[in-house]
Amino acid sequence: MMVDILSAEIVSESEEAQASAVSWAAIIAGGFASAALTLALLAFGAGIGLAAVSPWMNSGISSRTFGISAGIYLCLVAIMASSIGGYLAGRLRTKWVGVHSHEVYFRDTAHGFLAWAFATVISVAFLASAAANIVGGGSGGFTQELGGKVGQSVGPMATFVDLALRSNPATTRNDAVESAAARGEIDRLFTSHLSAGEEFSPADRTYLAQLVAARTGLNQSDAEKRVSLVIAQAKGGLDDARKAGARFALWLTASLFLGAFSASLAATEGGGVRDGTWKYS
Repeated sequence: MMVDILSAEIVSESEEAQASAVSWAAIIAGGFASAALTLALLAFGAGIGLAAVSPWMNSGISSRTFGISAGIYLCLVAIMASSIGGYLAGRLRTKWVGVHSHEVYFRDTAHGFLAWAFATVISVAFLASAAANIVGGGSGGFTQELGGKVGQSVGPMATFVDLALRSNPATTRNDAVESAAARGEIDRLFTSHLSAGEEFSPADRTYLAQLVAARTGLNQSDAEKRVSLVIAQAKGGLDDARKAGARFALWLTASLFLGAFSASLAATEGGGVRDGTWKYS
């Protein structure tokens, strides 16, 4: 009798050692659920106005407040979606028999973390473009439609080129070919210098002022002042974009860490419910 019991225990331990501790089906299911819920919540956020700042002056919230609100919502999305995915990964995994409670807790947290990692990879690989279209759909679609109507592409420096060449319509020379050539040259000068973070040389500033003077009718001194003003505005705009990108990266990092923690914690609850050891007080 004792021999049979010992043999059964040895066989059970051998099977446990050979069996995988990872339930990939539960992890994949939790990851897909988390990714789908993330997309749904991003769509909801866009619907309630967390996708764009109001174009009307003194209406809605400021861009800084909007950035903070969007960042907080991004963290909430990560917590909610990752918690659901982690809970499903823990609840749907196989039941481990003869495993210490500490090992069960570790495996549950690992399942939640792997579900979060799987959902993150899916979101980056397949859902990034869809989420970007949802978040920036309104303003992006309007820009593309406007660009199509005017018959030309709108580059990142087009606004500053317009500011540099702004003139009195009554005195403006109406040479479309020459105007397009001047705009293209100014655009290339701005793009090459500002994208590389280089200062405009005195020769480039003088040449830009000559182009502006020729197209607008300003004298050389006023044209140089306008060029200096537009360069300062362009640098300010790029610096604001850089700061906004840095803030978004910090919010994204925070949301990822919160999502990983939430998924791991929720998986322990799901696993406990699965094993009948979780008690709701």
